[in-house]
Amino acid sequence: MTDDGKPGLFPAGGHDHHACVEAALASAELLCRERGLRLTPLRRRVLELVWRSHRPVGAYAVLEELRRDGRSAAPPTVYRALDFLVQERLVHRLPSLNAYIGCNEPGAPHCGQFLICRHCGRVAELHDHALDRRISASAADTRFRVEQALVEVQGLCPRCQAAEGEGE
Repeated sequence: MTDDGKPGLFPAGGHDHHACVEAALASAELLCRERGLRLTPLRRRVLELVWRSHRPVGAYAVLEELRRDGRSAAPPTVYRALDFLVQERLVHRLPSLNAYIGCNEPGAPHCGQFLICRHCGRVAELHDHALDRRISASAADTRFRVEQALVEVQGLCPRCQAAEGEGE
């Protein structure tokens, strides 16, 4: 539910974010087990740090948090963990922000479609499967094989629109 009580993609103020993080970690562990992959303690912690808010996080912010945890991680270590998480479709990389966000439909092949609030930085992932099909069909018409697609849309989330309206 959104702050105004309507269903929406951007979590409301009273949102139980701990439940999001726990669900993401449980899902990642299950997917890795099914695929015969190891979700190492470092990969798990990096995933947890990416999921800690609904805002994209950069690799160096993850590195800082790992160091606060007392880990002696180096940038290549963090990038390897992030690359693994992206490859396994557990997180998405948002090139326009050079940052990462947790995938709320992990493991399922899909086009990453994101609404990015230019004011507060929150990100919502869309799941428009018709858009996925249209992109694939248009590409196929040109004999192009889509391996990965990403759509980023920037604007204002409902909360920031409301705040902007109050400021007028």
